[in-house]
Amino acid sequence: MDKRILIPTDFSKNALNAIRYALNLYKEIKCEFYFLNVFRLYSYNTDSLFIPEPGSGEYEVAKKNSEEEFIKLLDILELHHDNTKHSYHTISTYNFLSEAIKQTIAEKDIDLVVMGTQGTTGAKNVIFGTNTVQAMEKIRECPVLAIPENIRFYSLKEIVFPTDYTSAFKRKELKYLIEISKIHNVNIRILYIAKNSELNEKQVNNQKLLEAILSEVSYSFHTLSKKNVADGITTFVESRNSDMIAFINKKHIFFNNIFSKPLVKEIGYKATIPILALH
Repeated sequence: MDKRILIPTDFSKNALNAIRYALNLYKEIKCEFYFLNVFRLYSYNTDSLFIPEPGSGEYEVAKKNSEEEFIKLLDILELHHDNTKHSYHTISTYNFLSEAIKQTIAEKDIDLVVMGTQGTTGAKNVIFGTNTVQAMEKIRECPVLAIPENIRFYSLKEIVFPTDYTSAFKRKELKYLIEISKIHNVNIRILYIAKNSELNEKQVNNQKLLEAILSEVSYSFHTLSKKNVADGITTFVESRNSDMIAFINKKHIFFNNIFSKPLVKEIGYKATIPILALH
């Protein structure tokens, strides 16, 4: 079956950049790309008693504008990304973004969601845009890959996988990390930010399980002594010029502690490489 990838877009440069990254990441794989635009009706707000419906003048105008923007987008992709392995589908809808994403994942059997980290607002003091933060936190049906602004796709060398080894690993959680590693022959760097240099019995067992799951790809174990986990990840990534961070987002804990907006801003992460949230 073709891989099915969902890419929400607001037709901003950042969203286009995320599309280009995804097309290159899966350049050699047969894929169906679903581009999703959630359009807005500016006269309607959440306090209104009336919900706009198809057929109303403003609704139809907004939908038409979305569809016209998609025509422009597809023209751009045809000029620069003419890949016979890829097919494109467009969806224009009125909804909350998170609900539209979940609905599309269910209806189209989506394998992966790819998003830019900022939208049309492009607020300079917001490193991870609100929509991306919410998607990485709330979308549990499939992995979410966040692409920072201005990132270009180059040949991948290594993906950093931070873990504390406290939870048992599952093969299905690591499926897309392994897939990307195989497609691009990428090394996976397993990073443990040490509070205690020695692993306990549970951690050792989980590490052995991880070794078994990653047996078909290239990986290595790394330990870094840092009191602050986020600082440790940043230091490791910057020192090695790594290409991507992947983490298993269990029950919101890791995401909220490491990649919440205030902490990301605090550590000066600047969202310089893509982040893959696995589930």
